[in-house]
Amino acid sequence: MESRGVPPGPYRATKLWNEVTTSFRAGMPLRKHRQHFKKYGNCFTAGEAVDWLYDLLRNNSNFGPEVTRQQTIQLLRKFLKNHVIEDIKGRWGSENVDDNNQLFRFPATSPLKTPPRRHPELQRNNIENFSKDKDSIFKLRNLSRRTPKKHGLHLSQEKAEKIKHKIINEDQENAADNRELSQEDVEEVWKCVILIYLQTILGVPSLEEVINPKQVIPQYIMYNMANTSKHGVVILQNKSDDLPHWVLSAMKCLANWPRSNDMNNPTYVGFERDVFRTIADYFLDLPEPLLTFEYYELFVNILGLLQPHLERVAINALQLCCLLLPPPNRRKLQLLMRMISRMSQNVDMPKLHDAMGTRSLMIHTFSRCVLCCAEEVDLDELLAGRLVSFLMDHHQEILQVPSYLQTAVEKHLDYLKKGHVSIVSLKILCSSQLQVANSSHSSLIKKGDFFSSRKQPLKVRNVDRIWDSNSCMTLSIPPSLISVLILCLTVAPSHDEECG
Repeated sequence: MESRGVPPGPYRATKLWNEVTTSFRAGMPLRKHRQHFKKYGNCFTAGEAVDWLYDLLRNNSNFGPEVTRQQTIQLLRKFLKNHVIEDIKGRWGSENVDDNNQLFRFPATSPLKTPPRRHPELQRNNIENFSKDKDSIFKLRNLSRRTPKKHGLHLSQEKAEKIKHKIINEDQENAADNRELSQEDVEEVWKCVILIYLQTILGVPSLEEVINPKQVIPQYIMYNMANTSKHGVVILQNKSDDLPHWVLSAMKCLANWPRSNDMNNPTYVGFERDVFRTIADYFLDLPEPLLTFEYYELFVNILGLLQPHLERVAINALQLCCLLLPPPNRRKLQLLMRMISRMSQNVDMPKLHDAMGTRSLMIHTFSRCVLCCAEEVDLDELLAGRLVSFLMDHHQEILQVPSYLQTAVEKHLDYLKKGHVSIVSLKILCSSQLQVANSSHSSLIKKGDFFSSRKQPLKVRNVDRIWDSNSCMTLSIPPSLISVLILCLTVAPSHDEECG
């Protein structure tokens, strides 16, 4: 059974839970069963439920074909705990379910989960300085040469190009008035640029439902971009934040098995299993997942992109999101992904588990230390496993520094150094591009295919409200944001350049 598609937005894990439980209740075959010389109608065995649910999950793009039967049993236990199912005597609330002939049935109604109210800090009024009026104009990056031509588009692009050259000429005339940029200016540009790119790639009307912009720390982004080894791994200045030496040695041992430069001591039968347990214990004891609790919603939303025809989009989105991480977290994630990817592909690696292959063991062991919610979410393990599987396969691209982002920021800073752009030119330019966006993108999101429109400009609402004032200061748009806006509309790289 294919996924119907859960659109991006807050509490996507809860929406996925509701989708799976609804599909299970609607599709699970019911029949008569005999137990202890008594017949029971409209029920099913645990084994039958596991079979059906296992097939459902493996064919659902949100979870994928690497879902294991054991994970399916775990989910069925969550169903019993949450009264999605009950035993034939009406008992529920425990997790006493195994892959056997125990009989279960559906209750009269299976409760759907209600998304909790958002924390006050994540409410709209706390991020109004970044969103509100400005949100609707930070959505136009996709007007590149790859945009399909539609009626009126070519003419508007020509008009925008003329305005762009006029603005550039004005800037060149004022080159003598170049001003010094403060550190705050630079940080603000980095933050705004990455959020613009991220919103466009995800194809959402606003990021405020999946990430609080106040959580985005530009110093982390700048550090992760600038401080890397020749292999692209973050180099930490403060070594106390790094992995302990014994963990690094153990990871190097397994990543390079059977060749290791760091551990020359004689080994014994089961040595590699003990080394693996040592590494696993360290990561499982970390106080929070490597992707952090605060970015849980963001990464869960990206799971909707993990489909074959959206693979490149998913890589781009994860590449940007991983730049938001604290440098120690990003470094740990890089080294962990390199290790488990090499181990999974190493035909010489001894069997580390009696019942699981190496790849399945890597995903099962490390998924929750990569992604999980601060509050228990019943689909955590499945969602995290799906993400870790994709990270393993594409970690080299996802965890490399995107050169296009550096180029975009440098261009934005260059515009900012050359002085303020006149509000008249800005209004004309944006009005032109807004018309293009509204005429060439009739629908933001189609049910079941909500990312298919990402190559089109996003539709902008409340255009008149944005330009009611003759002064940008009334709109609380700082000069750095004006610079960001203009360049996102006129000099953003094409899709091909981003992916190169």
